[in-house]
Amino acid sequence: MATSQQSAGPAAVASQADAVPWMTITVVLAALFMAVLDSFIVVVADPAIEADLHASAGDVQWILAGYQLSYAVFIITATRLADLYGRKRIFLLGVALFTLASVACALSPGAGSLIAARVFQGLGAALMVPQVFAYVTVLVPAARRHSVYGVLGIVMGTATIGGQLIGGLLIGADLFGSGWRLVFWVNVPIGIVLFLLALRHVPKTGSAASRKLDMPGVLVLSTALFLLVLPLIQGQEAGWPWWVWACFAGSAAAFGLFVAIERGLERRGGDPLVPLTLFGQRSFSLGIILVLALYALIYSYYLALSVTMQQGLTMSALGAGLVYAPAATAFFVFSIVASRTIPKYGRRVLEIGAVILASGYLATGLLLVSGPRITPLLVIPTLVLQSVGGGLVITPALNAVLSRVEPESAGVASGVLSTAQQCGGALGVAAVGAVFFGSFRPAAVGRVAAAGHAFAVASFAVFVIAVIAAMIVFLLPKEPTAKA
Repeated sequence: MATSQQSAGPAAVASQADAVPWMTITVVLAALFMAVLDSFIVVVADPAIEADLHASAGDVQWILAGYQLSYAVFIITATRLADLYGRKRIFLLGVALFTLASVACALSPGAGSLIAARVFQGLGAALMVPQVFAYVTVLVPAARRHSVYGVLGIVMGTATIGGQLIGGLLIGADLFGSGWRLVFWVNVPIGIVLFLLALRHVPKTGSAASRKLDMPGVLVLSTALFLLVLPLIQGQEAGWPWWVWACFAGSAAAFGLFVAIERGLERRGGDPLVPLTLFGQRSFSLGIILVLALYALIYSYYLALSVTMQQGLTMSALGAGLVYAPAATAFFVFSIVASRTIPKYGRRVLEIGAVILASGYLATGLLLVSGPRITPLLVIPTLVLQSVGGGLVITPALNAVLSRVEPESAGVASGVLSTAQQCGGALGVAAVGAVFFGSFRPAAVGRVAAAGHAFAVASFAVFVIAVIAAMIVFLLPKEPTAKA
């Protein structure tokens, strides 16, 4: 055996050390795709769900919000559980819970049961998703990590942009008369296959029996996130009443208390839920703010576009989904371009992408206010322009956040990143949604004209967020990828 190893030579050993465990990565990325997809696929199914279950507007909003809320609140706790009990065990638990919750969603007889099932589906996603980022950080050699993050970004972007298209295709197919329920049934065979593959191909990592769960940190952080995300989701629908602002104030106080608890625990040599030293890394702290901004504009803009296509232009779910197809293709192609050019050009790729992204939103707004009535063909070119920029900046942004994180901190750093994605999405929907729905007045000027005006206003609002994201990109370290 020793002779065999010696004959392999240093080059073979180096090659093995630099190898990417693609089977493991493929399994966890498939779970990531499923979790992200279910944040968006339901948007295009909303009208069908509302009609079939006789759901109110508030019910429909909670079908979206229940998933996002449980997902966002539980993510960081899930990462610490993975550190304590092993990433594989928590990942498998997440896949199983997500799959069973998808069955419950598909069988739901009413809006209340569907909302409850979506909450549990969000918990399953929270258990799965942080483990994906952690596995990439722990298992992939630093020299190869940029390419894997490129694939990861493609998966997330395709699920985000393609969610509307996939949802439209599934609802349009109406297999066995399932209608909107097919968007949940599709998760079930995928989840079963993923569970079986994960049993075989996902390694056990991250278990640390000597550590303890920081329960005060868990309770205070969960409270802080709940008080932040709930009003962001419900504020627009409720008309921004006093309790929304009370929640924001309570959230700020809870976050302050959480920082104090974590600092005290670090001083005593304990295991804080979130080591605050992570935020001392410039790439991590700026990267988290960048992710907040990027996901704020993505979530909000595609929600506004879906409403514009379906309620403004009265398109079917399938027709609205097809509007996204060229943009999804552009995002896919330029995410690949980003993953291949980042090693050579570094931060410059993100800078170019951020400028193109912001230009795409500005171009959409200027086009719609210049006079033409909105049509799908009118906005598709600027949607593609946005996706070109998004592919170049969103994919490497994930690497910018996690590239310099030490493997022992990979779990909690991944949890913070995933939380930033969800909180950014909720913040964007609240802010841009208020602007969009405040401008959408079909009773005054007709549905098409109102949709065009509201979408133009939303485009300008998202352009402002994109400019902020671009400014952050220019502040990132010049080498966002880790050196070998």
